[in-house]
Amino acid sequence: MKVLIDTNILVRSVQRSHALMRPARNALRFLYQQGNELCVTPQNISEFWNVCTRPREVNGLEHSIGEADRLTSRIELFFTVLPDSIEAFKAWRRLVVVNEVRGAKVHDARLVAIMEMHGVEHLPTFNTSDFKRFESITTLHPTSLTEWLLHTPQQP
Repeated sequence: MKVLIDTNILVRSVQRSHALMRPARNALRFLYQQGNELCVTPQNISEFWNVCTRPREVNGLEHSIGEADRLTSRIELFFTVLPDSIEAFKAWRRLVVVNEVRGAKVHDARLVAIMEMHGVEHLPTFNTSDFKRFESITTLHPTSLTEWLLHTPQQP
């Protein structure tokens, strides 16, 4: 099964001092070991870069460009990067209107649109409430992921 990994899991998985680092890494490891295809989008990668290079005083990791590049390259090697498209843009436009999405939440709608275009229905995220409005996907909090996947029939 394909799953789109939310940016907050990517960020927490490399943030050694954060309390959510271990749950983020455990979720990624578990999903991979269960045979799932771990996916990201170009948007996830740019959001990851943003947080990596942003100063700490504005909730960033304050990494150098070289370190951000190294971490981003690892993501690109390990995860399937789902391509963006004009169809995804049109799906995004529909989603933001139908769901009355405002402000920064338009970025969440963009991820959902790309998921729809690629037939991805599952999104592991620490921010499950941010995606409740989107009926086409199922969010999975990393701390409840193991139990959910063990009770879900795997597709061939």
